[in-house]
Amino acid sequence: MIPITQPLLGEAEAEAAAAAIRSGWVSQGPGVAAFEAQFAAFVGAPHACAVSNCTTALHLALLAAGVRAGDEVVTVSHSFIATANTVRQCGALPVFVDIEPASFNIDPARIAAAITPRTKAILCVHQIGLPCDLGRILPIARAHGLFVIEDAACAIGSQVRLDGSWDMIGAPHGDVACFSFHPRKLVTTGEGGMLTTRHPAWDQRFRLWRQHGMTVPDTVRHASQQVVFEEYPVCGFNYRMTDIQAAIGRIQLERLPDHIERRRMLADRYRSLLADIPDLEAPVEPNWCRSNWQSFCVRLPPGAAQLRVMQAMLDAGIATRRGIMCAHLEQAYVDQPPRFALPESERAHHHSMLLPLYPQMTEETQAQVVDGLRRAIALAVAERAQAA
Repeated sequence: MIPITQPLLGEAEAEAAAAAIRSGWVSQGPGVAAFEAQFAAFVGAPHACAVSNCTTALHLALLAAGVRAGDEVVTVSHSFIATANTVRQCGALPVFVDIEPASFNIDPARIAAAITPRTKAILCVHQIGLPCDLGRILPIARAHGLFVIEDAACAIGSQVRLDGSWDMIGAPHGDVACFSFHPRKLVTTGEGGMLTTRHPAWDQRFRLWRQHGMTVPDTVRHASQQVVFEEYPVCGFNYRMTDIQAAIGRIQLERLPDHIERRRMLADRYRSLLADIPDLEAPVEPNWCRSNWQSFCVRLPPGAAQLRVMQAMLDAGIATRRGIMCAHLEQAYVDQPPRFALPESERAHHHSMLLPLYPQMTEETQAQVVDGLRRAIALAVAERAQAA
């Protein structure tokens, strides 16, 4: 079976985890602090705070932005459901706007119409590693006095050109960016997340909230020569990362530049290999961004049913995934009809799919995927023609 992805983990990560275990400090501690410093330096952020996963990162980011019951957050339905869920977990309403068909990202031209007196923030998603158009989104947010939260779950190592210079996603360009270290991401700690922000006060809140609202971190208490009693001035959460995870993350971060270079080469090669498949649409990378190619999402030709193509490829030993889901089409959101029509989001949901992509992929394996896709599309189109 050719997998949809494959984490790049080796002996260096195993030894780093073992060293953390041997140290006797396995919960959130000095290893997490070291990972945070390394991550902040990599993306060019003044502050980075590690948490248990990207969903909890998004939750804390929304809380820091003051999102509460009755508020609204402009975002996309076309994202993993955690994006919308975290808004609801704050008691607020996610207001869905449509995506741009070429980028699979939020359409900046549709944001202003979705802003109301209840709007607190814009939650944009750098989907499948392809940065959204921050150069158009940020001025809209500033004009309306709104916070910008970047769901950068897939975008570690991606870059965007703003004001003539190239910056890493997570610098951050808005108020806070949230990352995932799930095994399908380029940097994995098994599970884990990170918040980067330019606001020192927000960073302090994240650190307080992630550890039950405790005023004295374990590192401070253990290093003190005097007895220290912590206090709990706010109601917090258990959103901590462990030092074992952080040790793995530090090795993964060192691998990242080579990882991205390989993915970019494979993405370029995919576009070349797929060019002769009629009406198949490969993803487009604008000249103002550089994707890490966390995923390679194609739009299927008319007449090639998504499910039929995916099943034919699975039968041939090639794993794929449906293109990005739409939250508003799920049962959990039937009580919230979209305020605006979302035709491009729904088209992407029903007519796109992710192809296998991982740095260990060989050129032979990639060619096998493309050949399998070509045969699956031909089969699906033929079956539809016969049924008609």
